[in-house]
Amino acid sequence: MRSTDPAGGRVRGRENRAVTGLRLRGRGREVTALRETLGSVRDGWGACVVVEGARGVGKSRLLAELGALARRLGFDVVSVRADELDQYAAGAALRSALLSSDDFDHAAPSADDQRLWLLDSIADALEDRARRGPLAVLVDDAQWADPATLFVLRTLPGRLAASRILWVLAVRPETERPTVARVREEFEHLGARWLALGPLPLQELERIAADMLGAKPSPGLAKALRGVAGNPFLATELVRAFADTDAIKVEGGVATLLHEGIPAGFRLTVASRLARLPEDAVRLLQIGSVLGHEFDLGTAARMLGRPVGSLLSGVEAARTAGALLADGPRLAFRHDLIRQAVHENLPLAVRTALHREAADLLRVTGARSAEVAWHVVMSGGPVDEDSVTTVHTAVRELSSTAPDAAADFAQRIAGLLPPHDRRRIALLTDAAEYLGRTRRVHEALALVDATLSDGLEPLQEARLRLVAAEIHQAVGDDAAAMTHLQQGLDLPGLPPDLRIRLLKTKATGHIYLGDITAAEQTDTGLVEAAYRSHDPALVVSAMVFQSQTFFYRGRLARALELAEAAAARAGTESAVLYLRPPRIPALWLATVLTATDRLADTGRILREGQREAEALGLGWSLPHWHLSRACSLLEQGALDDAAVEAETSLAVAAELEITQPNPRARSVLALVEVRRGDLARARGHLRAVEADPGTKTQRYGLWVSLARACLADAEGRGAAAAAALAGSFGDREPARLLAVPPSHWPAIVRIALRGGDPSVARTVSGALRRLTAQDDSQQIISAARAHVDGLIHGDQRALASAITAYRSTGRPLALAAACEDLGELMAASADTTSAIPYFEEASQLASASEALRDHERIRRRLRRIGVRTGAVQQHTTSLAEWGNLTESERKLIPLVVDGLTNRAIADRLYVSVHTVNTHMRHIFAKLGINTRVELTRLAVERGGIADGAD
Repeated sequence: MRSTDPAGGRVRGRENRAVTGLRLRGRGREVTALRETLGSVRDGWGACVVVEGARGVGKSRLLAELGALARRLGFDVVSVRADELDQYAAGAALRSALLSSDDFDHAAPSADDQRLWLLDSIADALEDRARRGPLAVLVDDAQWADPATLFVLRTLPGRLAASRILWVLAVRPETERPTVARVREEFEHLGARWLALGPLPLQELERIAADMLGAKPSPGLAKALRGVAGNPFLATELVRAFADTDAIKVEGGVATLLHEGIPAGFRLTVASRLARLPEDAVRLLQIGSVLGHEFDLGTAARMLGRPVGSLLSGVEAARTAGALLADGPRLAFRHDLIRQAVHENLPLAVRTALHREAADLLRVTGARSAEVAWHVVMSGGPVDEDSVTTVHTAVRELSSTAPDAAADFAQRIAGLLPPHDRRRIALLTDAAEYLGRTRRVHEALALVDATLSDGLEPLQEARLRLVAAEIHQAVGDDAAAMTHLQQGLDLPGLPPDLRIRLLKTKATGHIYLGDITAAEQTDTGLVEAAYRSHDPALVVSAMVFQSQTFFYRGRLARALELAEAAAARAGTESAVLYLRPPRIPALWLATVLTATDRLADTGRILREGQREAEALGLGWSLPHWHLSRACSLLEQGALDDAAVEAETSLAVAAELEITQPNPRARSVLALVEVRRGDLARARGHLRAVEADPGTKTQRYGLWVSLARACLADAEGRGAAAAAALAGSFGDREPARLLAVPPSHWPAIVRIALRGGDPSVARTVSGALRRLTAQDDSQQIISAARAHVDGLIHGDQRALASAITAYRSTGRPLALAAACEDLGELMAASADTTSAIPYFEEASQLASASEALRDHERIRRRLRRIGVRTGAVQQHTTSLAEWGNLTESERKLIPLVVDGLTNRAIADRLYVSVHTVNTHMRHIFAKLGINTRVELTRLAVERGGIADGAD
């Protein structure tokens, strides 16, 4: 409200018009761009916008304008404003803004890694809102956002690009936080609209002053406004400062300065304004500037040693002066520039001492550990025992949703401690562990090496080496893991529990490396001790370990028995699921089932296991569930779905940043593409394995070798194909053969024979004889052995026996291969009449599995012996035609038309929401569209497609 003083017409500050109610000036271009973007989102297109500018340039004001405009256009609006203290907070402010606190408290799992739960819960809430209407997500002061919210912002805009969601960030350009820079990069990658707010022209500043004063600025006042360099906030503060000192007179519609004397800078302006406030208000603002943008009055009173009631006059004076707002349960500075100016006007020694005192007080009163930790950092040390304990708690809380930020924070605190301080080593060990959960594996291992070079106590070194070994195992570098484990075990005076953990991890490493004898020798009573334990995870871990050793020894029935018992025990003890892959019982059970006659059971086991893992928030296990399903589907001949699951495994790993790319996923994709006939794509997948510097192929080397051999064979490079197999399948023990599913074993023999290396074929045959001697209970093993013998000896009866056995195993491509091989033998002996039915059956099986290259090869063979065949439709992924959609993709479309979210579709089809995400990406790419709205329109126009018709 504006008023004129009858005695002289001077404008008083307390009667000034509220700045928050001022009209937005000088941002017409930006408002027009935002209006266009809102229209695009309303029409069905997701979009991202970055509003960038210096402090006080008007980012928050523009976001407020955008929020109001969006609501007028029918948008649901979710707004988050970050605070400097949020940088170390463990929660996600965006999730809190979306969901009620009650939902938040009860939905959070107790897992060490909550990133999957965080992403999925927010994605589900956003997608559900966007289904009902367009949605705008506005994040102000993103440079201070909590790490979990930043993680969401760099992940979900891409995942939900097909939904009607507008993502808007307001951020300062000078931010140094790497996580913020990555969000900016992701928005840029997604084609975000960039609105850089620069200084306002003097004419616009004059209009702001006129809005505040209700009169046109005089030339003298305009000259003064020129000194704020186009910053609208500084302009409003300058006008307010003049008004507070009665330095402006309004007469004849013109606001004139009564005297010169512009403050040298904004800090001095604030200081001069504070000097005119009562002492209580000044002290309150100084303490408040230390506590943060928002602060609790009770905490400020305790730091001042005063009762809360004695500060009421100071609060009122600060509010009247426009420095503080009191609209919520906590006091807040009207703008962070005011807080920073007050804070920076305090001498450095005073600031650090106050931050240290604030940390102590907040810790005693039970404040958030992240808030205490921020004050510890701001105090700059020294760090006492209580402070380190609180900070360590904050680091661990943060690690569940943002392990990379937790690692950086731990290293920052460690830097405040003396080099050999035990607390410093504990923080660095945790930092290495947290980095190992992300893609920053090289940093984790470099940190391990740097910390080990400090000369640690045996207990510290053993713990750090265990962390290093687990990181190496996670990326598949099992040899390096074994080195750390042995060096750890050689250290003296280790407690029994740590020694057992080292031995268990070492035994698992031997299994990874295929050295089953060494794994059994490492046992040394571990299994017996585990069975006596009251810890269900130890018992189940021992059962899985025993199952693995029996499996790779070829005793499949006993391995299956133990795997099922472990999975059943895990079903009643959820803590067991926290075991790392592949020791998660259901994952291991699926591996065993894939090599047995119960292949069809893997789908149910994996679906139920993954759902439980997701419910518990075990995000780090998710790529392994999808990859295990991909291997099972490949064995079942479901090539399209196998490729989707392998691709989903890689996509989830990239999205959650939880593991290095798995070479087995790329190998599955390469094998699928070889079958489809897209050899260029197969080569691309294998090049990706070789190009990734963080990927080790020791554990999955057999899969990579198999994929390379199949590709070389398809390219007509027989000798190279055989050579790719020679180094991987040259052991007569069953262990290496069992590392890949049974339907691949005859292919290994066929490629070796075609490439002129019968020794590999004989080795595989020998391993199969040993395997069946150990356990002849599985028909698929007998079928594979008969198939291999038929190939090696040219034995039609053996191949016919294999065909009969394959028919009940649920492996159509293995059956197709045996039919083709028998047809070739018959045709070679001039018995073409008998060969034709086998070729035709093989062709039909290959076609049904979308193995188009196999199908075309067999059809060519039929034509050579005089059988007329039709043209083969080539598999493509780029033509914008409905005919390119797979059966699984077509199932989704009517559900999209019905308005179901991806989560609801996943529940309806009993698959993972991440699998649905991959299917949706494929549908959009094949049809040349980008949004669900376009898909619905095309489906409705096409008519029958909504019911699954062609």
